[in-house]
Amino acid sequence: MRRGDFLTFMMRPLLGMIGDLPINPIGASGLVRGRRLPFALLAVGLAVFAGCGGSSDEPGESNGLGLSPAAMDSLEPDISGESNEATMALPVVVGAPKIVVLGDSLAAGLHLPASEAWPAVLANLLSQEGLGIDLVNAGVSGDTTAGGLARMDWLLHQDPDLMVVELGGNDGLRGVALEAIETNLRAILTKLNKKDVDAVLLGMKLPTNYGAEYTAGFEQLFARIAEDTGTPFVPFFLEGVAMDPALNLPDGLHPNTAGHRILAENVLPTLRSIVREIMDTAEE
Repeated sequence: MRRGDFLTFMMRPLLGMIGDLPINPIGASGLVRGRRLPFALLAVGLAVFAGCGGSSDEPGESNGLGLSPAAMDSLEPDISGESNEATMALPVVVGAPKIVVLGDSLAAGLHLPASEAWPAVLANLLSQEGLGIDLVNAGVSGDTTAGGLARMDWLLHQDPDLMVVELGGNDGLRGVALEAIETNLRAILTKLNKKDVDAVLLGMKLPTNYGAEYTAGFEQLFARIAEDTGTPFVPFFLEGVAMDPALNLPDGLHPNTAGHRILAENVLPTLRSIVREIMDTAEE
C-alpha cells in the first residue's frame, strides 16, 4: 500500500466520525490554532507517519517560568527507553553509595546524552570531591507522582542508599488536584522511610497563569512535605535555568548542557552532606 493510501485509510474513521467541526486553540502546546479538526488530524497523521516522534521545536506560550505541558513532556510517560536519550543506569562505582534519581524528562535529560543530564553531572561533581556514587537514573519523560509511586517497588529492589525525588511538575501542569500530588509524594517518602532509604525532595514551581491559589498551593506543598517528614529539600531546583534562552534547548523548554550543569550544582550542596554521612556510616 502506498504511503498516501495508508494515511487515508488510517484517518478515514476519525474524519468520518468527527466531520468538519471547529476546534478551540490548544493553548500551551502551540500545536493547533484555529484550524478545523480534519486538517489538525491530517497534520498529526503526517507527523506520525513521517516518524516525528519528538515534541515540537516551537516553544509554548510565555508563562512566567518558561514551563508548559510540553516543557515537562506531560504526555503519557515513555518507559520503553526508545525516546529518551538518557539510559536507566550509568557505570557502577563498586562499593559506593547507590543513589536513585526518580524523576521525569528533567532527570532523563531529554534530547541530551545521558552523560550530560544533571544526575550524571552531579555524580561527576561528587566524584571530583572524592565522593563517588553508584548512580541509577530513573528519569522517565512525562512521568508523574502517581507513575513514580507505581515504580517504587521495582526501584527499591535496586537496594538504594538514597533516592532523589524529582516529580510533580507534570502533575501541576496537568492541573492534578494538589491533594493527590501531596498524597503521592508522601507515599513515596513513606516507602523510602520504611526501607531505611535516605531521601532528597526537589521542589518545583508553576507558571502564574495556572491561577494564584493553585500556583501557591503547588509550591507550598513541597516545603510542607519536607518539613513534616524531615526530608532534605531543594526549594526550586530549576533556579537560574528556567526562562533563560542561553540555558535551554531551541524549544525553549528543556535545559541544554549548560543548564543541566546548573541544575546539578543546585542539588550538589544538599546531596554532598548526605553522601558524606552515608560513607562515614558505612566505614564505622
